Amino acid sequence: MPQSLLVYALPDPLPENLAAQPDAPLPPAWLGLGAVLAPWPESAVAVRQFGADAPDRVVILGRAELLCAAWQAAAAVPTAVAAGAALPCAVSLVGPAPDAHTLAALLGLGLTGWWPDAVLASAESLAAALTVDRLRWAHDRAVRADLARLQTQIDERKWVDRAKGVLMSARGMGEDEAFRLLRGASMHAKLRVGEVSRSVIEAAQWADAINRAGQLRMLSQRLVKLAAQRMAGADARRARTLLDEAMDRAQDNLDRLDALLPKDAPEASTAALARAQRAWQGLRTDLQAALVNRRGVTVLGAVDQRAEALLDAAEALTEALEAAGARRALHIINLCGRQRMRVQRLAKDALLAALLHEPQRRVGLPALMDAFEAALRELGSAPLSSEDIRAGLAEAGEEWLRLLRGLRSSDDAESQALLAGSSDALLDIFDRLTAAYEHSLQVIMS
Repeated sequence: MPQSLLVYALPDPLPENLAAQPDAPLPPAWLGLGAVLAPWPESAVAVRQFGADAPDRVVILGRAELLCAAWQAAAAVPTAVAAGAALPCAVSLVGPAPDAHTLAALLGLGLTGWWPDAVLASAESLAAALTVDRLRWAHDRAVRADLARLQTQIDERKWVDRAKGVLMSARGMGEDEAFRLLRGASMHAKLRVGEVSRSVIEAAQWADAINRAGQLRMLSQRLVKLAAQRMAGADARRARTLLDEAMDRAQDNLDRLDALLPKDAPEASTAALARAQRAWQGLRTDLQAALVNRRGVTVLGAVDQRAEALLDAAEALTEALEAAGARRALHIINLCGRQRMRVQRLAKDALLAALLHEPQRRVGLPALMDAFEAALRELGSAPLSSEDIRAGLAEAGEEWLRLLRGLRSSDDAESQALLAGSSDALLDIFDRLTAAYEHSLQVIMS
């Protein structure tokens, strides 16, 4: 049965008209108010204890300095209910006059009001004081609720504006059309427009993160491929420029991923990102050293091992991000993005097989080719499509046939040039396709 009034006596000299023992009967003036005397808790859980029996009011008897110290200790306990707004009822202090600093600290912690010992002289004066505090507490609670609603509206407005910006940028629609889309989705899902907008932003962030993690897979292979092109003299000047661009792109993607990952992201995602960052540092250091020292093709094998470490780390990162995003539509971005890595890996392994005179590197090419063609078929049959996506997939199919011609004989300069050009063309196509999937309404509104 809830008590209407709990009285706590701080372990300090008490007012003369209150019994010193917690189990002693209360004076008659208190009994008419339905008061129950409760012992002060020994551990730092006072804030929770105030509302343990769901009273209408709480009165604390004692010095303000003692209450302030005890209350601050309670607020510091991680499991304790937050002070202030979390208090379920009015909390009044009766005792010697506190100094201004202590009173301000107590009010900040949630104290409703302070009264001198004189209010204990009669039930009428005590009841009047507690009524004032209860009305003040109710007013403060209403103000807090109004402020909370206002803050929610402001926050929702920010989410809506950001979501409209995402839709306008990704789909080329106007502001009014973007808002109608958000409002329609909120009605369909029976959610607030702000909730839908926040989901849109989160979906866009996860899609961006998966795309960028997928780019790291591709770049791990592309960097070695371009280094091999440069050393083989297959359009070496262009390969040098593209190599610098690829290194900048890898670093930019890692920096952006670090910013995109939410602070509360699953540990698997943060650990995978840290692993990818370490792998990239190793690859970049070895690749830069190899190019500066001009040691030729002899170092490509070691550099390729570093690239494989980055590939494994980027693959794990992409899978972790897809799982954390918890949206089925994100899988298509991962699937399409992996095609970029495959075409770069095919070209890289074929070039290294010729440059390093290691024909065994061609052994894995058929399985890689089969995986590329299977993914191309899956993308073609996926319901997530558009006219631009279908045109891009058709273009990819035609360019794939040209790459296959370059793979048949990559030992001569002409085939190597064809292989390099076709793998770059496919990379560009799948970059555009991955971006198209990332910005599709099905992904954004998932």
